Amino acid sequence: MASTVMASAATSLAFATAGLRAGHRFPARLPAAGRRAPLVVRAAQTEDAETKPAKPKPAGLWDALAFSGPAPERINGRLAMVGFVSALAVEAARGDGLLAQAGNGAGLTWFAYTAVVLSAASLAPLLQGESAEERSGGLFTADAELWNGRLAMLGLVALAATEYLTGVPFVHA
Repeated sequence: MASTVMASAATSLAFATAGLRAGHRFPARLPAAGRRAPLVVRAAQTEDAETKPAKPKPAGLWDALAFSGPAPERINGRLAMVGFVSALAVEAARGDGLLAQAGNGAGLTWFAYTAVVLSAASLAPLLQGESAEERSGGLFTADAELWNGRLAMLGLVALAATEYLTGVPFVHA
């Protein structure tokens, strides 16, 4: 029994000196030989933190508008979707092609208003810390919006190229 107590005391002393060298703090008084100290376990997170994901920190304006930020492609895609549908509607109604519409400047004021409104509406949730992925669900996902915007950008280029190469608007080609 005496050898067990001595071994236990030596082990406690070895752990204490190793812990001090590693920078750990131990209680000022070690437990008496033969008695075990109570084991106390503390959780790093509470139960609420595990069930609720942490809300991301709101992005600043320049972080959101950075080249790799969440806003530029989304805003440009939304403007391209509105522009593609508007260009086709004007072509069908008046017969003016995309290049003719851009050349006469009649829709420039509407474009400026639309760009300001869509940019502000796109930036407001980002500056409050929300993301498009959080709001997406079902058929209308964030990825679908990005792909629709990309296709609308390509559609505008295709409208302009078709009109330039054929000399007539796409609707009448």
